[in-house]
Amino acid sequence: QVQLVESGGGLVQAGGSLRLSCAASGRPFSMYGMAWFRQAPGKERESVAAISRRGSTTYYADSVKGRFTISRDDAKNTVYLQMNSLKPEDTAVYYCAQSGRPATMGPYDYWGQGTQVTVSS
Repeated sequence: QVQLVESGGGLVQAGGSLRLSCAASGRPFSMYGMAWFRQAPGKERESVAAISRRGSTTYYADSVKGRFTISRDDAKNTVYLQMNSLKPEDTAVYYCAQSGRPATMGPYDYWGQGTQVTVSS
């Protein structure tokens, strides 16, 4: 069974940085696309960033482009989200996800439990 465990969330001042990690297990990690989503209170879940298998292709939502960087370390079965220049509107629960099929960046069938990111003004 696939298991995804996020970590690295916390409280940070606006303009600061956080690095989220998501450790995956249960399937050959390098074969699957990974992504980060977030959900703020009262809002729908939204995609933030995605990375293809082996890290050759990345995607970013316009709202985070230039500030966030997604990366993966296949040797550690881990995907990261480096978040710089954080804004209060980045406050949300951040979830990592894994694609259901190999060689794709979606759809995402497996999800972690989430990690809280809070950005103060």
